[in-house]
Amino acid sequence: MIKRWIVILLCLGMAHAWGADTDTAWAALSPSQQKILEPLRAQWDRLPNERRERVLRGLERWQKMSPDARQRARKRLKQWQALPPEQRDKVRRRFEAFSALPPEKRRMVRERYQRFQALPEAQRRTLRQRWNKLTPKEKRKLIQRHDSLRQHSPEQPRRWMRGS
Repeated sequence: MIKRWIVILLCLGMAHAWGADTDTAWAALSPSQQKILEPLRAQWDRLPNERRERVLRGLERWQKMSPDARQRARKRLKQWQALPPEQRDKVRRRFEAFSALPPEKRRMVRERYQRFQALPEAQRRTLRQRWNKLTPKEKRKLIQRHDSLRQHSPEQPRRWMRGS
């Protein structure tokens, strides 16, 4: 039963909705879909169609996930549920801002994140501490400087990260 609720919460909590005009009434669901979504039966037909479609897409993705991927999703859901509402709102706003970026900027953010994650933990901690001590104005200036350096030489930002 807990697995079903995890699947349902995961599906309901997804951030993007792509509207579709297909019939998603409870009676139109397959028996396997109805079995998994049983806890939503009483409210299903009252949910907006967009939300039903989103749940069904999430369910489809869930069913295609490997056991390891499902375990990671369960862990992330628990982490999400443990966040205070203000923190969830902050995460949602950041996700929306990220989603609104042009594809090239999103790629750049992902690359920076991957480079940061590849650093040793001690170095990441040091960089976080340095970053947290900066004012918003200093942060913006540093980002602009980093972007301009990156255009000139891919090695220059790495030197900055080492503190040179």
